[in-house]
Amino acid sequence: MSYYPVLVNKVYLLPPDYIPDDLEEAGIPFCAPPGSEKRLLRKKASDAAVRLFTQAALDKMGLMGVSGYRSYRRQEELYRDALRRKSSAVAPPGASEHQTGFALDLSCPQVNFELEEAFAETPEGRWLEKHAPLYGFVIRYPKNKENITGFPWEPWHIRYVGEPLALYLSMTGMTLEEYHKL
Repeated sequence: MSYYPVLVNKVYLLPPDYIPDDLEEAGIPFCAPPGSEKRLLRKKASDAAVRLFTQAALDKMGLMGVSGYRSYRRQEELYRDALRRKSSAVAPPGASEHQTGFALDLSCPQVNFELEEAFAETPEGRWLEKHAPLYGFVIRYPKNKENITGFPWEPWHIRYVGEPLALYLSMTGMTLEEYHKL
């Protein structure tokens, strides 16, 4: 079994020309229309997301994909817009895990498919925190780890790292930053 520990954050940046070569449209429910880059994930992450969503549906969870892959150029646009609004909640270009194709933002009907902290208290949010590691995903920016990850708590943002690493991180409570310092 493989794992995908690549670290992307405000210190370890991706170059502007980085585009994964195995992006595909993930076969999961999305808010984004067909053909949108937001529906793309790397093959391994896409396959794992399908398994995660299949189990979520069996468990009657109303999960919905909001954003998967995001190009450097799109991140640049979002970052500039955030700066204009004086918001620090958006990663600078090159610092977004979405560019790896391994990150996926999720939401549910109870929070109107928005990306907000209240998602953590929904049945879907609680289900995701418990089940994501079984499918190779971690909640990438956990609560009370902001000083380590450099990002605010995002209970909706999952990152594919592979099952062995996801289970290890989940059991130890470590972030990818902490894992890389071992």
